[in-house]
Amino acid sequence: MKTLKKVILGLLILFAGILIGGRIMIDMVKKARVGYYMTSMRGSSKIETLIKAINTKYVDHVDVDSIIDRALPVILEELDPHSAYYPAQETQDSNDELHGSFSGIGIQFSVQEDTIRVNSVIHGGPSEKVGLLAGDRIITVDDSVFAGKGMSSNDIVKSLKGPKGTTVKVGIMRSGEPELIDFEIVRGDIPVKSVDAAYMITPETGYIMINKFGENTYIEMMTGLAYLSSKGMKKLIIDLRGNTGGYLGAAIQMANEFLPKNDLIVYTEGVHSETSRTFATGRGFYQNIPMVVMIDESSASAAEILTGAMQDNDRATIVGRRSFGKGLVQEPIDFEDGSSIRLTIARYYTPSGRCIQKPYGESDEDYAMDILKRYEHGEFFNADSIRQNESDAFTTKGGRTVYGGGGITPDIFVASDTTGYSEYYATVMRKNLVNRFSFKFVDDNRQELSAIGSVDDFENWLDRKQVLEQFYRFAADNGVARDWTLSAPARKQMRTAVYCNVIYDAMDMEQYLDFLNRTDPTVLKAIEVLDGE
Repeated sequence: MKTLKKVILGLLILFAGILIGGRIMIDMVKKARVGYYMTSMRGSSKIETLIKAINTKYVDHVDVDSIIDRALPVILEELDPHSAYYPAQETQDSNDELHGSFSGIGIQFSVQEDTIRVNSVIHGGPSEKVGLLAGDRIITVDDSVFAGKGMSSNDIVKSLKGPKGTTVKVGIMRSGEPELIDFEIVRGDIPVKSVDAAYMITPETGYIMINKFGENTYIEMMTGLAYLSSKGMKKLIIDLRGNTGGYLGAAIQMANEFLPKNDLIVYTEGVHSETSRTFATGRGFYQNIPMVVMIDESSASAAEILTGAMQDNDRATIVGRRSFGKGLVQEPIDFEDGSSIRLTIARYYTPSGRCIQKPYGESDEDYAMDILKRYEHGEFFNADSIRQNESDAFTTKGGRTVYGGGGITPDIFVASDTTGYSEYYATVMRKNLVNRFSFKFVDDNRQELSAIGSVDDFENWLDRKQVLEQFYRFAADNGVARDWTLSAPARKQMRTAVYCNVIYDAMDMEQYLDFLNRTDPTVLKAIEVLDGE
C-alpha cells in the first residue's frame, strides 16, 4: 500500500510537470517541420491541492523529490519500453553525446594495472595543447593520487570532465622520465564524433560509418561524402551496424540527400499529435549514386528510419541482419534539477506504411531478451529463421514485399560469422589480455610506429614483428596457456583481434575499421553487390 501511494503521488506530480511544461516538441522535429502540440489535462486543481496538502498538513516530513525519483521509473515502465526517467547526470551525459561535444581535457583512456593510461590525445584538444602524449600514465589529479584498486571509469570521468574554462592539474608518469611531470589543463569543448570513418574501400566505392544521429551528424556525413567524392567515389556503403539511433531530424536530413523530390521519408502518428509526413525536397547531392546500407540487430530508431526510407523507396540495397525494431518517438521533458523523462509521443512509419516497432506489453523481460532469443532461435545464422508476420506485409515503391512488426529485414542476409570462435579466444578476451598486450606493445614501439603511414605498411610491419607470437607468449605469462589445436579460422580470428587492437591504439578508428573491414563478411557482401550493379 505504501509503495502504491508513492507511485500515485509520483504520477500526479509527473502529470503536473507535463502540464507546467505545456508546449513540448517531438525530438528534433522543428528541423523536420513536424510542428508543435499542446499537452493538456483535466483535474490540475486536484493535483495542486494534493501537493499543497502534503506539504502543509501531512503528519511527517516528506522528501517529495526523493519520492518522485523513485516513483517516476515505476510509472513510466507501465507505458512502453522506451519511456524512461533519467537522473540529472545521465541526462547530461546523454545530451553531451547527441549535442556533439562536452567539456573536458580531450583524451581517450583505459585503466590497466590500476593505472589510468592515455590511449590517445584528441587532436586540437586541451591536452594536446599542453603536451600530453599517448602512453602517458595519469598518477595524480589535483594533487590527489588517482591510481590503485577500486577506480571506476565513472570516477575518472567525473574528475577530468568539468565546466569549460576550469583548470585541472594532472601528474603524469612518462616513459624515460624519472619523475612525475605536472600539467595544468584548461578544460574546453571536446567534439563527439558521429562519423567514425569515411574512406575509399575500393577504387570506386566510398565507405562511411555512422555511430549515432546527433546534432552534428548530418554535417559530419556531408563532410565525409565530400571527401569521398574528391577521391572519385562512384558507389557508396553506409554502415549503420551498432547505431542505436538519436535525433529523428538528423535521419530525415540525411535521407533527403539520397532521395528524389516528393519521395516520402517518414511519417509520424500519435493520439495527441497530428499525422505528419516528411518528403524529400529533391535538393540532395547524392540522389543517383548506387548505395548499400548495412544494418544489424543493434541498428535502431533513427538508424531504422534512414534504412526504411532507403528500402521502401527502392533506393539502396539493405545488407546484414534484421534491425532492432524501435518505431517509437520520444520527447525529452526536462526538470529544473537537471533530470528528465523521455516520453513516447508518437509512432513513426516507413514510406510503405509499416511500423517496425517490435511487440511489447506482455513482459518487460521478454522485450529486453528479444535479441538473445533471436540468437537462440538461429536468426543470426539462417535467414529462414527470421519470424516474419505474413499478415503485416507492405509494398515498396518498386513493388517488392516488406514486413513490419519487428525491425527491418535486410534485402540480403549475412550470417554472423562464428567459425573462428574458440574457448581460447573467449578466455583471453574475458581476461582483457588483448587490450593489455596491445597497449604495452604500442607503448614499447611508439617511436618506430610513428613512422608508419598506411594500414598496409602497418600490417606488413606487424607480420615482420611476429606480433601474434608475441601475444601468445604474453597470454601464457598471464595464466592462459597457448592452445596449439586452434583451427585455421580460429587463428585468423586471433590475428584479426590482436592486429585490430594494435592498429587502433597506434593510429585511429578509421584505420582500425579499414583493417577490420577487409575480412568482414557483411562488408565484402556489400562490395560484391555494388560491383554487380
